[in-house]
Amino acid sequence: MDIFQDTLFRDLEKLNYSVNESKVYLTLIKLGASLAGKIAKEAHLDRSSTYNALKGLVQRGVVSTVHENKRTIYVPENPKKIVDYYQEKEEIAKKIIPRLEEQFSFKKQKSSVKLFQGYKGLKTVFQDILDSTDKGETYFVMGSEGYFTKKMPYYSPIFRKRKEIKQVKTKVLIREGREKRKKGKYSEYKTVPSDVESPATINIYGDKVAIFVWDEPPQVILIDNDKIKKTFENYFNFMWKNAKKLK
Repeated sequence: MDIFQDTLFRDLEKLNYSVNESKVYLTLIKLGASLAGKIAKEAHLDRSSTYNALKGLVQRGVVSTVHENKRTIYVPENPKKIVDYYQEKEEIAKKIIPRLEEQFSFKKQKSSVKLFQGYKGLKTVFQDILDSTDKGETYFVMGSEGYFTKKMPYYSPIFRKRKEIKQVKTKVLIREGREKRKKGKYSEYKTVPSDVESPATINIYGDKVAIFVWDEPPQVILIDNDKIKKTFENYFNFMWKNAKKLK
C-alpha cells in the first residue's frame, strides 16, 4: 500500500497530524505492536524522525508503550482514541472561553473588513454565521455553485446539522439550470437567469456580508458594516422577488 496515496493519510493531515505522524501511525496500525526500528524501516523514515513521530502519537493517546526486556514496544490503541483526543480538547476550550471572553473587548468598530484565508479561515466565518444568527432568523446566500459541499465535504454537513438544530433559515439564489440535489430542512431556493458560473458566494447575515472566493487556497472577505449589509440585503430582496421558485 502506498501510504501517500491512501485517503486515510490525507484525512489524518486534516486532523493536524504531521506527515511523519501520519506515516508512522498508519504503519503501526498495519504492523501491530512493534519496536521503533521495525516501524522506521516499514515507514521508510530514519530513527530520529520515527521517534519524534511516536512521541507525538503517544501524547495524542493513540499509541501506548510497553517496556519488555529493556526494550520499548509501541502499541496502537483503538482508533476511537482519535475522537477522544478531540473531545478532550473541546472540553478544555469550553472551560476557558468564558474567561477569555471576560478579557475580550466587544466594543464594535463602526466598520471593518477582514480577510480570512484557507479552510480554517472559512470555518471561522461559517461559525460566525451560526453565532450571529438567532433561532428562526434568516440569512441570505447568492451565487451558490455547490463549492461548499465539494470543497469542504467533512465540515459542510456539520455546519448544516448545526444550522438545523438552531432552526436557522436560509434563502438561496442560484443560477438557473444549476442542479440542486438536496434541499435543506430550513432552506428555500429560487433561480435567476445566468449563463456564468459564479466564482464567489455571498452570504448576508447579522450586520455582515461574507464573500467566499473558492480559489485554491480559498479566501473569504468579511465586511462588518450595517449600511453595506443593508445594501446587499435590499439587492437580494429585489432579486428574490423576481426570481423563480425552484421546483
